[in-house]
Amino acid sequence: MSKLTESINRIQSLEELADGKTAIHCIHPMAKLITTIFFLVVVISFDKYSISGLIPFFTYPILLMAFGEIPYRSVLTRLIVALPFSFFAGLSNPFFDRETALILLGIPVSWGILSFLSIILKTVLTVMAVLILIATTSMDKLAYQMIRIKIPKIFVMQIMLTYRYLTLLIKEASDMITAYHLRSSRQKGIRLAHAGTFMGQLLLRSFERAEKVYVAMKCRGFNGEYHFASSERMRRGDYLYGLFVCTAFLLMRGINLSRIVGSIFV
Repeated sequence: MSKLTESINRIQSLEELADGKTAIHCIHPMAKLITTIFFLVVVISFDKYSISGLIPFFTYPILLMAFGEIPYRSVLTRLIVALPFSFFAGLSNPFFDRETALILLGIPVSWGILSFLSIILKTVLTVMAVLILIATTSMDKLAYQMIRIKIPKIFVMQIMLTYRYLTLLIKEASDMITAYHLRSSRQKGIRLAHAGTFMGQLLLRSFERAEKVYVAMKCRGFNGEYHFASSERMRRGDYLYGLFVCTAFLLMRGINLSRIVGSIFV
């Protein structure tokens, strides 16, 4: 139960960070959304064996966290959740691609290890960029900007409602776990024999809660249109920010700064 409560607090704390008044928070949501998408595309476009080319891109999330006054712990704790997926996705690479790529301190490093590390680095960079975007911009504003760049409204609404009511699902699961433990005080977790019934009950409760939420929205005049946020005009500084950041990404993509710095010191 405590872990589920902690998950709710993490979601709420990330949303509270978006109410900050720093220079990063004051940038127009469209500028931040476009630069984040551009960052994701550039990072993913790197070769599967590229390691040194990805390292300079860590300056982007580090600077944003510094200027946006975002606690490093808040981002890193959420980043740990995504790492196991990429870890197991690339775990087989070192076993199937054993050809030696380089010798590092007398230790042979295979191409499979390089591709495995590349997957991890790309995951860290992309997840950090998205988390920082959410931590500096409210979901209402992000949803409105996604509609402006012609993302279908149905997808935006699904993202918005899932984000809003995820805490209700976690709270419902927490209440069910509490009731289960009260009926089996010596049981530390949920027995495998009861897991199917537990998930089925949670699914039925989710349907029931979703029906109540829909009825409540209809009573408040919901007609299929979800008004996310009001429009804001982009200022000259917002355009300059987007242009400068995207240009920096292109330069880092075309020029391997890690190799240049390494050649200077070596």
